[in-house]
Amino acid sequence: MKILVLGGDGYLGWPTSLHLAERGHDVAIVDSFHRRLWDHELGADSLIPILTLQDRVALWERLGKRPIRTFVGDITDWEFVGHVFTSFRPESIVHYAEHRSAPFSMLSRRHAVVTQVNNVVGTLNILFAMRDLAPESHLVKLGTMGEYGTPNIDIEEGFIEIHHNGRSDVLPYPKRASSFYHLSKVHDSNNIEFVCRAWGIRSTDLNQGVVYGVHTEETSLDTGLSTRFDYDDVWGTALNRFCVEAAIDHPITVYGKGGQTRGFLDIRDTLQCVELAILNPPAEGEYRVFNQFTEQFSVQDLAEKVRDGAEKIGWNPIIENIANPRVEMEEHYYNARHTKLMDLGLQPHYLSETLIDGLLETVKAHGGRVNKRLLYPRHNWKQGLLEDVEPGDRL
Repeated sequence: MKILVLGGDGYLGWPTSLHLAERGHDVAIVDSFHRRLWDHELGADSLIPILTLQDRVALWERLGKRPIRTFVGDITDWEFVGHVFTSFRPESIVHYAEHRSAPFSMLSRRHAVVTQVNNVVGTLNILFAMRDLAPESHLVKLGTMGEYGTPNIDIEEGFIEIHHNGRSDVLPYPKRASSFYHLSKVHDSNNIEFVCRAWGIRSTDLNQGVVYGVHTEETSLDTGLSTRFDYDDVWGTALNRFCVEAAIDHPITVYGKGGQTRGFLDIRDTLQCVELAILNPPAEGEYRVFNQFTEQFSVQDLAEKVRDGAEKIGWNPIIENIANPRVEMEEHYYNARHTKLMDLGLQPHYLSETLIDGLLETVKAHGGRVNKRLLYPRHNWKQGLLEDVEPGDRL
């Protein structure tokens, strides 16, 4: 199959591209490198050094692997998108080309606008390209469980049956996003669901939980094929930050009470889920939603798992609860359905095996690259970016 991976230079896009190429597909990567530029803006960097996209692709091919084509440009540029689609003629499009940081979207007015223009306009261009240039293709878009928020009822997979005044219907599950980033994903979902009805496009929305891990079968072939690892207060996940803090004998910093609960999955399971969606496409005009995660944890649970895992290998970290820079419910009900990918054959990996088997030791090996300035939040949801925040200020 001819598969176009949008955002193929990113944390998930790069290992996805290798995974699909290794399985015999013709893969082309699209990327604008904005993600690398935003690191420069914020003074952050991947804990694990990564090569340029061109060097990574060249290394992959030197290993005798299936060639990967690259297109460098911005999907908010319609002329560029048209060129990519007419040159490559994709059968499936894996869409990672949206930035994924809620904190980034809340830093300022400019960051909120950049977020929504990049994510919403870029996705609209892809949808029009599918209609006009690849009408039989299938869009696999990475959504987020954050679209749902934290409702006090069970979260279904995309749709919910409503009974009201004696009548019933199956409607998109209500969304209550918690940042301008998550709102951009909600807008995408609405746009995609509409064009599936209006134009007969095929699409799978993968509402993904928080991903952890860096090692896949393909990235492990050579250190030069590594994907990025973010731990800072803007791009990093809580689990990544906790692992880094444990590795350098720094307190494990939990925002607030730590009762915030989310879905999680191993990076290898992300690759499985994307491939399962591609190999089992929806019908013409069908918009389907898969909730993509394998386990649920609270933030405090994660901190304790990292502490306990670190103690097993001789480290001695402590947990520190600090002021929460976000506006969110810190204690809430959370029960989300996630059966559709399991039904398609997903074979999960679990945090208990990944944490000790590779993640903590990988972080420890790069401990000398940690910038401690990035471990405490330099922003909050109400004020945006805060200048000159010292660790002792704790917001």
